[in-house]
Amino acid sequence: MKAIEITGKIDTDGNLILDEPIQGTTYPHQVRVIVLVPEQVEVEEIDPDDTPLEEIKASLKRALQQAKAGQNRPISEMWEGIDAE
Repeated sequence: MKAIEITGKIDTDGNLILDEPIQGTTYPHQVRVIVLVPEQVEVEEIDPDDTPLEEIKASLKRALQQAKAGQNRPISEMWEGIDAE
């Protein structure tokens, strides 16, 4: 028996619809089908420490505008006031 891996969908009537025809074989053939269905994905918990995407985008936009305007600080000053333990 030869194994062929191909993707497809199961329609609302339970019929298997392949994404593309199987090449390299003559038809008709009796086949065995193993269907692997993804398990339901649990909804990720929202981490309150995560910064919202819109806030990150706004911060990057401000930083780019400041860099273009020459409003930057030397790297040597960037660690001042940061407790790195």
